[in-house]
Amino acid sequence: MSKKANKTIIGVFVVGAVALLAIGILVFSSGEFFKQSDKYVVFFDGSVKGLSEGAPVIFRGVRIGSVKDISLLYEPKTRDVLISVVIDVELSRVQGVPEIIGYPNYAAFIENGLRARLEIQNFITGQLMLSFDYYPDKPAILHNITMQYPELPALPTSPDIFKLMDEIPIKEISINLEKTTAGISKLVNSEGLYGLKSALQ
Repeated sequence: MSKKANKTIIGVFVVGAVALLAIGILVFSSGEFFKQSDKYVVFFDGSVKGLSEGAPVIFRGVRIGSVKDISLLYEPKTRDVLISVVIDVELSRVQGVPEIIGYPNYAAFIENGLRARLEIQNFITGQLMLSFDYYPDKPAILHNITMQYPELPALPTSPDIFKLMDEIPIKEISINLEKTTAGISKLVNSEGLYGLKSALQ
């Protein structure tokens, strides 16, 4: 009886050790353990159609993070519904950044004109991304309705961005792409091309 109990205890320890080892491998191999990142929230009072979780967050064209969550939030002051976009910014992607930069020392960026705005990521699919840059001439609009994450200001969304996407002839592009693919396939599979290959060899 004692031997069976000992075997059970040993088995439990072995399984536990294997599980911890697997978790450790996943964490360290993914590199998430070593990433220095901060989460912020950005509010939009207009449509964010085309923006999805996982979308890039860029600064002057360089990716510095991604969108983690998009949700609706009621603002009591204006009795309106805002769109809350939570982003994860990887400070390790910016070389030479002092340790004091980031949360909670982010207010200086806002004072210097740091603003977010929506930009087109893919013209064909209509996907959007979040872009940051300095716009010192634009006012910092902060809503201060949540304390879960520090807030970064956003520029008003231009209606032209959605008008531009609506004007993209997606159907025509798709048809032309199919024709091009069919033409390439026909060319690759034709006897003439194989004959040309043989002649060159």
